[in-house]
Amino acid sequence: MPAVLTIDPRSGVPIYLQLIEQVKRSVALGILQAGEQLPTVKQLALDLTVNPNTVAKAYRDLEREGVIETAPGRGSFVRADGAEGSSRAAAGDVARDAIERAVREAKSVGLRRSDVRDLLEQALNHWLPEEA
Repeated sequence: MPAVLTIDPRSGVPIYLQLIEQVKRSVALGILQAGEQLPTVKQLALDLTVNPNTVAKAYRDLEREGVIETAPGRGSFVRADGAEGSSRAAAGDVARDAIERAVREAKSVGLRRSDVRDLLEQALNHWLPEEA
């Protein structure tokens, strides 16, 4: 697996959610390809020094969302069927999470809704200008 999954226990984000986001991001960016095998629950838990139940929960949620599939005795793999759709959905999930974090941060520093809307509009104009 080319993607290196990492965790930050001090981030305030639950570890299983960090793992889910990183796998989704890797799928969305094409770092993880359809059919590619993920590390086993046990191996990833050892690598990250976390409880195997944490990794198992992340894998279950990823499977439920259609990002990966698990074959008993064989392991967990990036879904081959509909990988493009999974990739697009994963990209949307990653973007939504980032936007939600940004809005929470804006709220925590006291910005008003209209301020956040203006900032978002500026970012959209800069990064995603409307096509002529």
